[in-house]
Amino acid sequence: MTGSSLSRRAVMGMALAAGATGLAACTSPSEENSDGAPTKITMLALGDKPTNGRLQKMLAKLNPLLTEKANATLDLFYVEWADWQTQYNVQLLSGDSKIDLITTATDWLFAYENAQKGAFLALDEETMKANAPKTWEAVGARGNWEVCKAADGEIYFIPEDNFTQWTNHGFFYRGDWAKAAGIPDGTITRFEQFTDYFTWVKQNQKKTYPWDVAGTNTSALTGYLQGKTDGQTIQQISAGNYYPFQTTKAAPFTVGSWFMDSPLLIEAANLAKQWNEIGVWREDALNYDGDTREALYSGKSGADQHHTQTFVGGIWYNLSTRQKGSDPKMYWFGQETKNIFRDLKTHGAMAVSANSKNPEKALQVYELIRNDEECYKLLNFGIEGSDYVMKDGKLGYPEGYDPTKDGLGANFWGGRMDEFEPPRLADHPDKEAIFTELEGLSSDYPYSTLLINKDMIDSGLAAMGSVLSNYIPQLQYGKAKDPQAMIDEMRKELGTAGYEDVKQSIQQDLDKWATEKGLK
Repeated sequence: MTGSSLSRRAVMGMALAAGATGLAACTSPSEENSDGAPTKITMLALGDKPTNGRLQKMLAKLNPLLTEKANATLDLFYVEWADWQTQYNVQLLSGDSKIDLITTATDWLFAYENAQKGAFLALDEETMKANAPKTWEAVGARGNWEVCKAADGEIYFIPEDNFTQWTNHGFFYRGDWAKAAGIPDGTITRFEQFTDYFTWVKQNQKKTYPWDVAGTNTSALTGYLQGKTDGQTIQQISAGNYYPFQTTKAAPFTVGSWFMDSPLLIEAANLAKQWNEIGVWREDALNYDGDTREALYSGKSGADQHHTQTFVGGIWYNLSTRQKGSDPKMYWFGQETKNIFRDLKTHGAMAVSANSKNPEKALQVYELIRNDEECYKLLNFGIEGSDYVMKDGKLGYPEGYDPTKDGLGANFWGGRMDEFEPPRLADHPDKEAIFTELEGLSSDYPYSTLLINKDMIDSGLAAMGSVLSNYIPQLQYGKAKDPQAMIDEMRKELGTAGYEDVKQSIQQDLDKWATEKGLK
């Protein structure tokens, strides 16, 4: 047991010895304000801070409930999308005691890595049972605490394990334009068909970028590789903003890297070069930070890239509404070879900050916003009548509502619950059929319990990240005059940065894990 967990256990022992039974009663005296005022709990969320006033109005309704039920209030601290990959990790390791709850994930927010670096508080059974009993029991009943443990065996975060979603990536595009481009039924089924689509958009929609894309996107490369190989990215390992290590379905216990090893990387880079020459994206895409989603809605972009969940729960409705007859569609990366994974139970998760002054109270608040229906609806949907309306059992929005301007923006992605989620009027009418199709294409991510010891490879990963950050954006946006020469140069520098040593260390961890699990 870690020291931080042990000290919290001691505090909770005093509270339990006093016979505490209710949520508010189980708070230790050390964390109650001396004047009896409610304790302010701050949750770190990802996203641009709302400026339309709706969040504040919602909190004005939510906080009296939290005060009544836990003698606490909730506030949100935002890590905004501009440079979020860097700012998120900087904030977590800053030692800021004003943050209590932290939105995290094991794939895109590096939960295991941040736990290992001491950002999160270890959550022992006594503390959880005393402060978040419904959460403890429900996660345990589904057998999901195992994926929340770090190498020391301690639990460091709570999974969003009762929310159905598909977070596999792909391109959103306009079926009407794809049909006009000569693509049968306007349905793209192969990655390279986007060349025909983008060419048509460039030639026929003069004020529109075929794909208005910004910044650190890598989909022109990784989307191609996912659909043309059986590569399986090991999602627990990042080098800067990149995920350089893969296995394959054919050899699931052999570590490699498509950035280092795959001959198809040159195919992807050549295709990106062709797209750049066509004029698929703006010339300054590398440094652009504008709202490309709004460009899609306003007819100024022919494509966008994100999750299936984003498509069925917003893109389809908004694009259909704002661009009549656009017939929005989605192409999934990897659909040709069924190289798609089902959603991770820890794609969304919640942690308690190791620096929180009120960790037990933070858990009590989390218990309520996850399991109390009234609190849950306020945080996730806002105020009925102004933020949303219910019609025939489905959630919709008031007349004149514009999601790009009127969104609540609470971004609670670490504890959503199917039982409190009504169907949406804005959902794709074929949502269930889409999910069923994906289920048939997909497999479970095989390494959800694989823990990587990063003590010996942090410096190597950092060096690799520096190399990748120099080369991958140029390859992604087709800026290399000679892609093959650039890839050769990148691979040489990755070798100098310590690629082989890092790979060998990961291989040893994978071998140990596979042996312990009886997989090899």
